[in-house]
Amino acid sequence: MEFRLLGTVSVDTFTGPLPLGPAKRRSLLAALLLAANTPVSVARLTESLWDEAPPSQARSVIQGHVSRLRALLTGADAAAYGVELVTLTDAYLLRVPESLLDAQRFEELLMMARQQREAADAAMMLTEALSLWQGPALGGAFTGPPLQAAAHTLEESRLATVEELARTYTVLGEHHRAAAVLRPEAVAHPMRESLAAALIKALYGAGRQAEALDWFHRTRRLLADELGIDPGRELADAYALILRGGEVADDPVAPAPAPAPEAPVAAVAVAADPLVRLPAPAVSVVPPAELLPRAPRGFQGRTEELAALSRAAAGEAPVCLITGPAGVGKTALALQWAHHKAAVFPDGRLYADLRGFSETGEPTLTDVLREFLPALGVPPRRVPESASAAAALFRTLTERRRLLVILDNARDSATVRALLPGGPDCVTLVTSRHRLEGLIASDAARPVPLDVLEPQDGMALLAGVLGEERVLAEPVAAQRLAELCGGLPLALRVVAARLAGRPGRPLAALAAELADERGRLARLAVDDTGVAAALRLTVQHLPPDAVRLLARLGHHPGGHVDAYACGALLDTGSAAAQATLERLGAAHLVAETTPGRWTLHDLVRLYARDMEPEAGPEALVRALDHLTATALAATDTAEPGGGACFGLPDDFHQPRAVREFADRAEALGWFAAERDDLARAVAAARFAGYHDRAWRLVLLHWPQVVLRVRDGWVPLLESALDSARVRQDAYAEARVLSLLGWVLTEEGRTGEAVALLETAPALARRAGDGPGEVTATINLAVARAEHGDLDIALEDCERAAGLARAAGDRHTEMLALQHLARTLLTAGHADRSLDTVRTALALGPEHEETARRALLLTTAGEAHLSLAAHEEGVHLLERAADEAEREGYDEGAARALECLLRVAEKPEYRTRYERAVRRLAREA
Repeated sequence: MEFRLLGTVSVDTFTGPLPLGPAKRRSLLAALLLAANTPVSVARLTESLWDEAPPSQARSVIQGHVSRLRALLTGADAAAYGVELVTLTDAYLLRVPESLLDAQRFEELLMMARQQREAADAAMMLTEALSLWQGPALGGAFTGPPLQAAAHTLEESRLATVEELARTYTVLGEHHRAAAVLRPEAVAHPMRESLAAALIKALYGAGRQAEALDWFHRTRRLLADELGIDPGRELADAYALILRGGEVADDPVAPAPAPAPEAPVAAVAVAADPLVRLPAPAVSVVPPAELLPRAPRGFQGRTEELAALSRAAAGEAPVCLITGPAGVGKTALALQWAHHKAAVFPDGRLYADLRGFSETGEPTLTDVLREFLPALGVPPRRVPESASAAAALFRTLTERRRLLVILDNARDSATVRALLPGGPDCVTLVTSRHRLEGLIASDAARPVPLDVLEPQDGMALLAGVLGEERVLAEPVAAQRLAELCGGLPLALRVVAARLAGRPGRPLAALAAELADERGRLARLAVDDTGVAAALRLTVQHLPPDAVRLLARLGHHPGGHVDAYACGALLDTGSAAAQATLERLGAAHLVAETTPGRWTLHDLVRLYARDMEPEAGPEALVRALDHLTATALAATDTAEPGGGACFGLPDDFHQPRAVREFADRAEALGWFAAERDDLARAVAAARFAGYHDRAWRLVLLHWPQVVLRVRDGWVPLLESALDSARVRQDAYAEARVLSLLGWVLTEEGRTGEAVALLETAPALARRAGDGPGEVTATINLAVARAEHGDLDIALEDCERAAGLARAAGDRHTEMLALQHLARTLLTAGHADRSLDTVRTALALGPEHEETARRALLLTTAGEAHLSLAAHEEGVHLLERAADEAEREGYDEGAARALECLLRVAEKPEYRTRYERAVRRLAREA
């Protein structure tokens, strides 16, 4: 539950916003929230709801709004979040945890931002604070004078935060981003001089002097025409800064000015950068070696990585290893850092492209040294012919120098080792698509992994090529382009190049083209540059088994895979698959998000899918069957008494190895972690026509459904029902209807549940599914009981128990008795309910499921309380709560603790109940 003032006044819940109704009710809520946890008098509320003379019945109107608001909060289970609307003598008090109020979180983020030592951290928190705003403060409310004043105060705080964020970007040297956040506000508030002055300085700092001057003169004319005044000091100072060509702020990665000829080099270098150590005496008078390519154009973001590179470059003879997938910007990062650290390396900067992933082949060691050695003063004719002699001379010449060596696109560690300089004051930057773990082991290389760009940095990259005006004109389309490129700088630069060549083309048009996965990679190429070409150069160096696995991973429907999934795709054991998976990981074609869990970048997935399109159907079926086999293993571990609820298809591919689960918690954890991927698999199965796989995968969710019944399962179950009906499979349809009907009942949609479940027992009977008929009858009884038809529900429960008993199915009989006991208690037959619970528990314990046992104990406890056996009732409810908490069954724990709170308001019960409810809300 979340209360919003920064935008439309609203109350958001996990089921959607509460229907607050008219503007005056929103005004009432806003007034109470602005004084949260403090009494607000009726007089104050009257001032907030009417800006003129209030009506004679104002108090009654307020009471009516309070009554309706309280009803809405109660219906949303607000008490579970610690929210309570209290009536006092002549006032009202809204108790609400400050963490649930967006205005309070906004202020907390501002306070935290001001406490940060690093400007990048402060910028992140300020950005997060501003993201809480969804429109003008107190929107949708009728704002009387007190609320108007509050809205103005909140807006002033927002504008001050925008200005603070812009100043922080200026400290970071990111003037483009400062201008981007300031411009919309300066347009909306044209006579706010502080905004105009900040924007003018940001535009100037970004190299857009003409725009900065234009903005100043525009603001000056507006102030003169509208107010008859001249620019204030802030605006005048910003103008003067441009005229004198001053510095806006220190750029933390800007190169230090070159020292004057007579200045001691060591002293200037030490002042310029903390990495510098006092040099050894120079051994030659040759000019600094300079083989560095030009600095990258349009470089954006990477503040953290640049700082990490500086940290990695500290120490003695450091080897810094920049790794990442093709197109992620490794070379650009290395060159950006190198150009901005010129003063740190007075003896020069060497660069070699080792072409480890090129179609033209790698240069020899001698070829590289024939460029390095002349740059260090060795005449070309004196360069040794043998590679070993040339490498030895290189190490000797670099022993007493402070030098930067960049070895770009290295494929293996051995090539790099031969080119490492010999001096303790030399820094080596290595970039590679491989992890080069051998170099880490032998030379203590310090990894600086490079990932894709964040969406905001991706948009900034586009703006750097296309101009901010074009990006700001279509911000949604620009963000969509960044998303479709997956944050990959190479893809973003290709997109920018395509758009730059057609200045009249809308960004949204290209975004619409890229949205089609079938042609996305083809559109992410210009001339000889593109994502597919870069990936091809990586793949061509892989061994055959890795190429085969990558091609099949392109057809896997989930977002993540593990060694068992890869083993199923390759029809091998998990150990062999793990080795192949690690090979792909070393090449940065897959990334390990958590231990043992790997994912592909979206563009890598599209490339892999095109590698072997004919392998798609078999790979998909193997992936689906692996998920089914794993889910069966997880279900058997989580609920060993449950048994399989279906047979496997005749053409089922049994994987060679299936993951084993140590205990129930691990099995349920797998279901929770894989929920999204299982849903994707169901959708892929349905799209490909594998409906027999689709409904089975859905039904295998049942242990998680039981524990998290109000977790939005209906759409998934409805898709399974559709697949069962497409197959005209009465067995599957009955099973899915049974589970879907139960979920609908738990969601309070009993009318829909009864309508669906009435057909399920007959379908199961027609399919010869005895246990399914019993389960469907039980769930129909539950729905009818919730709908108020207790007599018919009791008959259904007794019929289901009899059918299960006749079939010798103790597990299902226990389920029927559990619901019979609950229905009897609801009908007021506590004695019979207690007897039924005892009969059900006597069928275990080997067949008892955690959820079932907790619910039976809860029913027994409530029955004892109804029979005035208070002590025994409390004891049973405590047992139910303990067992449910121990097994992670929060739904059962909440039910038992809620019963306990009705008879004993103990702080311990309240705390445990609120924790269970919070966990349920968090996972919903």
